[in-house]
Amino acid sequence: MRPSVLFPLFAETHTLPGIGPKVEKLIARVAGPRLIDLILDLPVGVVDRSYRPRLSEAEPGRIATVKVHVLDHMPSPDRRRPYRVRCSDDTAVLELVFFHGRADYLLKTLPIGQTRIVSGRIERYGNKLQMAHPDHVVAPGEESGLPLHEPVYGLTEDLTPKVMAKAVRGALDKLVPLPEWQDTAWLAARGWTGFHEAMLAAHAPQGDGDVLPTAPNRMRLAYDELLANQLALLLIRAQMRGIRTHGAKGRVLKSAGRLKAKAIAALPFALTQGQTQALAEIEADMAAPARMLRLLQGDVGAGKTVVAFLALLNAVEAGTQGALMAPTEILARQHMASLEPLAKASGITMALLTGRERGPSRDAIVEKLARGEIDIAVGTHALFSDDVAFRDLGLAVVDEQHRFGVHQRMLLQGKGEQNADVLVMTATPIPRTLALTAYGDMDVSRLTGRPPGRKPVETRVLPAARIDDVVASLGRALAKGARAYWVCPLVEESEKIDLAAAEDRAAMLKRVLGSKVGLAHGRMKGPERDAAMADFKAGRTQILVATTVIEVGVDVPEATIMVIEHAERFGLAQLHQLRGRVGRGAEKSSCLLLYQGPLGETAKARLKILRETDDGFVIAEEDLRLRGAGELLGVRQSGLPTFRIADLAVHGELLAAARDDARMILEKDPELKSPRGEALRVLLYLFERDEAVRYLRSG
Repeated sequence: MRPSVLFPLFAETHTLPGIGPKVEKLIARVAGPRLIDLILDLPVGVVDRSYRPRLSEAEPGRIATVKVHVLDHMPSPDRRRPYRVRCSDDTAVLELVFFHGRADYLLKTLPIGQTRIVSGRIERYGNKLQMAHPDHVVAPGEESGLPLHEPVYGLTEDLTPKVMAKAVRGALDKLVPLPEWQDTAWLAARGWTGFHEAMLAAHAPQGDGDVLPTAPNRMRLAYDELLANQLALLLIRAQMRGIRTHGAKGRVLKSAGRLKAKAIAALPFALTQGQTQALAEIEADMAAPARMLRLLQGDVGAGKTVVAFLALLNAVEAGTQGALMAPTEILARQHMASLEPLAKASGITMALLTGRERGPSRDAIVEKLARGEIDIAVGTHALFSDDVAFRDLGLAVVDEQHRFGVHQRMLLQGKGEQNADVLVMTATPIPRTLALTAYGDMDVSRLTGRPPGRKPVETRVLPAARIDDVVASLGRALAKGARAYWVCPLVEESEKIDLAAAEDRAAMLKRVLGSKVGLAHGRMKGPERDAAMADFKAGRTQILVATTVIEVGVDVPEATIMVIEHAERFGLAQLHQLRGRVGRGAEKSSCLLLYQGPLGETAKARLKILRETDDGFVIAEEDLRLRGAGELLGVRQSGLPTFRIADLAVHGELLAAARDDARMILEKDPELKSPRGEALRVLLYLFERDEAVRYLRSG
């Protein structure tokens, strides 16, 4: 069966009966714009309507289904008071309450003197039993329209449960039985059903256990989603390496290491064992005929940039050019400033190209790159503008890769006329399960340890009520020449969120501590922000009040104090990154986490783990456990995939199994041409993962 069998599922939701433009927009906000999005939007809960007590025995607060006789209607005397319908069985009276109820509709639905079956939540007010806006009202003999167990879907304002449930049912009607891509015996050993049966059952939960991620039907579907993800990443990996299509191959980049030796001799420290090992893995990839696709993953301060620069020198000595791309101008300029001394010691030329370089100066850089007169270019996305061409790009390095996705990696390598090697880095330690789904198309070097001389940062947690004590202590430290960061979540006061603003905090600190207070935030113009950073780095200011623009790429070894205000509002990984801005020199450093109580359990656990460890990989795993993959894969890490069914905090073992299964499948059938391969193509289209699958479809 070809993937075309799924084409009806990619129709837009307005093709369903009763779904107009307004409802279509609401559904798109919750699930997505297509029928397949509705199918993959599984219930978040279940309503059990099997509880059928007599009214005198009904437990307040429970969903109950009761058979009643309609006694009379009490229309509302004004718009502020509800419409009431009195009903009874032979044991008690129940009032049905309707706000803004229409008399004609209610008289037709609940005719006086007739019997009706009503279902909803019963509450007791004083000595009265009430049910506000019953979920269902049916006549005897029409109970088929009243389900015993009703799935509950995620909603948004103005989208009712009935409309959402009807839309999902309409989408499921379009799902035809599909060829099975899993072995029957393999499924039986796990107690799993076929895909079609599992999907229908997942949308018809019979109890709370059926909506848990560990429910058998959800486990089966989660495995399918993870298998699709791993297959897509391995397929795109093969295509990017050039070993499947068009006969394209990589190139051999090998050198005697003369430039590398000069740079290492100029370093103020010796390479760590982790750096040496990671560099050896990178150089081995560059020397191989296949194109390199490698992730260099390291903790804060592990020395990734030095490793990347030494790899770039290897490419230059081999006769090609190198490029280092950072996601922000601040980080690009930081890289340029820190690497220029090493470039000078090595005798190579470097240039900086960001959005700020314009006119004749930019034209000169672009021309020199095209002629090969620049060995290594450092910059932002500006490096990969259409008009920027390299004479011969051998190695492209992307820093902070978690902010990009597979699609950006493909665009990046396209700058190399002869299949440039690609090395990507992330300073955000990523749990192994997330790394597999985000970078499954790449080999991974995990850089551990830190350069010699770096000391652990002492971390303390204090309530915001002690801010005056913190400021006084800070003043004493500044008098001794210390430098400090003070991080605030917002730039200016928000009417909705009562958080300290960076501008107001800077003004307060100036009043108390004097004029040596700088300010840097994302809304400032580039030159203004750079000037504030330069003043702090040079010691002209001793306190830099900032937002999270300093989260990565800021390197001031003299800074020894980090104060983070409203620390409970930050994620664990972000707090760890901010803490990593201090402890970069030989002096003892400290981090103060100020929180606004009362703290929830998750916030308490977050701050506790920061006090206990500075190992970014341990922190990342704890972050995944506390927050779940959904939060971790938000805007901040937009390059990482999000899953509709799989929960990586729960399904880590399934991911590892899916990875192994995908490898075995492609070893036997690299083009997915076998009968099972054809079924797996349907799976890929069904879950239509990230850029990787879109690339496969277009290719």
